[in-house]
Amino acid sequence: MPFRLATTLAALFALAGTAGAQAPNVRYGEVVPRDVREMYDRGLQYMASTQTEAGNWAGGQGSGPGGTGLGLMVFLASGEDPNFGLYGHHIRRALRSIITAQNASTGFLGQSMYHHGFGMLGLAEAYGAVDERNLWPDRKDQRSIGQALELAVRAAITSQKKNSVGGWRYSPDATDADTSVSGAVLVGLLAARNAGIEVPDAAIERAISYYKQMTSPSGQVAYAGMGGFDESLARISIATLVYSIARRKDLTQYKATIKYLTQRLENTQGGHLTEYTRYYQSQALFQGDVDAWEKWNRLLIRQLKQSQRSDGSFAGQQDVALCTSMSLLALAVNYRFLPIYER
Repeated sequence: MPFRLATTLAALFALAGTAGAQAPNVRYGEVVPRDVREMYDRGLQYMASTQTEAGNWAGGQGSGPGGTGLGLMVFLASGEDPNFGLYGHHIRRALRSIITAQNASTGFLGQSMYHHGFGMLGLAEAYGAVDERNLWPDRKDQRSIGQALELAVRAAITSQKKNSVGGWRYSPDATDADTSVSGAVLVGLLAARNAGIEVPDAAIERAISYYKQMTSPSGQVAYAGMGGFDESLARISIATLVYSIARRKDLTQYKATIKYLTQRLENTQGGHLTEYTRYYQSQALFQGDVDAWEKWNRLLIRQLKQSQRSDGSFAGQQDVALCTSMSLLALAVNYRFLPIYER
C-alpha cells in the first residue's frame, strides 16, 4: 500500500473476501484514466478551499464528524503523502475536528450513529498513516488517533448490546435498527478491526446475522422491521459490501445481492439518494465482480464528468460538501490507495 505499510485493512469499508490473492492489475489497476485524475484533482481543490479552520465543512448533514470523516478519506484516497503532501494540513485539521467532537466519556461521535460510523471509518483509514507527532502541535494532552478509534469502537459495541436485533439506528440507545445506519457502523468496525483494534468476533457475527435476516432470496434488502423489500440499490450495495468485507461471500444472501447488482449495471443514478448509492455501489461491485465494476465505472465516469461544476464540486440531494465527498470516493476506487479499497 503506497502510504500505509503498517496495516492490511480490508474494509468502507479490508476488503479481502474469500477469493484468494488478486492479480496485480486488480490491486493497483491500470494507469488511472485522465478524466478521473482531472475530476478528482478539481474536487480535491474544492474540498481544500471550503474546509473550515475547525477542520469540518460548514453546512447541513456534512458538518459533523461523519461528513468530516468522508472528507478526510477524500484526501487520503488521493495518494498524496498524508504527512508531507499537498493536503497534509487539511488531513490533520479534519482529524482534530473528529477527535474534538468525540464524547470523552462515551466515545460517541456526533449527533447520530451515521456520524459515528463514518467518523470511525475516517479514523481507521488514517490510523497508521498519519504521523501523530504533528497532529496536536499545541495540545499534547489530546487523544491520539488510536485512542479515539478505540473509544469509538467501544461506543459502537455498547450501542449494539442494547439493540434487540444486533444492528444500529440513529441513537446509540436505540433498540431497533435499520440497514443503512448499520452499514455505516459495521464498515467502521471492520475497518478498525483490520487496522489492529480489538473488535469482538461475536459483534461482527451478530451484525451479519441481522443483514441475513433483512436480505430476501431475490437479493433485495429491507430497510427496517420485517419485510419491505424493494428496489433500493443503496441498501443492496451496503449488504453486498458488508458480506464481502466480513469475508462471508459463502452466504447465499451475498450471492443474491451481488447477482442483483450485476444485472443492473446501467443504473448509476441511485434514485433520490444518488451520491449515497454510488458511494456504496462502487465498492460493492469492485469487491464482488471486478469485470462488472469496470463496466459500471465507465458509465459513472461519464456521468460525473458531465455533472461536475466549474469549482470542482458536485451538487445533489445532500449538502454540496457531502455530495462532493461521496462522488469523489466513488471515483477513488480507481486509485485504490485507501485500505478500504483493497480486495
